[in-house]
Amino acid sequence: QVQLVESGGGLVQPGGSLRLSCAASGTIFSSLTMGWYRQGPGKQRELVATITRDGSKNYVDSVKGRFTISRDNAKNTVTLQMNSLKPEDTAVYNCNAPGPFSLPWGQGTQVTVSS
Repeated sequence: QVQLVESGGGLVQPGGSLRLSCAASGTIFSSLTMGWYRQGPGKQRELVATITRDGSKNYVDSVKGRFTISRDNAKNTVTLQMNSLKPEDTAVYNCNAPGPFSLPWGQGTQVTVSS
């Protein structure tokens, strides 16, 4: 069974950067479109970035130009480089496969943007 483990969150000032990592066990990872989700305080979980197995990327408008998703299929990892962070980016961030191929959720990693 595939397990997802997210890391890299923390407390950062507005304008700062963080790099999130997601490690996936199991052999099906490389065949899946993967994404990064976030759930802020009192908000619904939203999908902010996706990357197909071939490397095509999509972003929600609120993070375009600031976040970059990437993956390493050989290492079963997906990363999210977050720059120019804003307080509204504060959330728990999880990686997962969108849609019907969703995997068991990991514990997520907390990102807090505050001065």
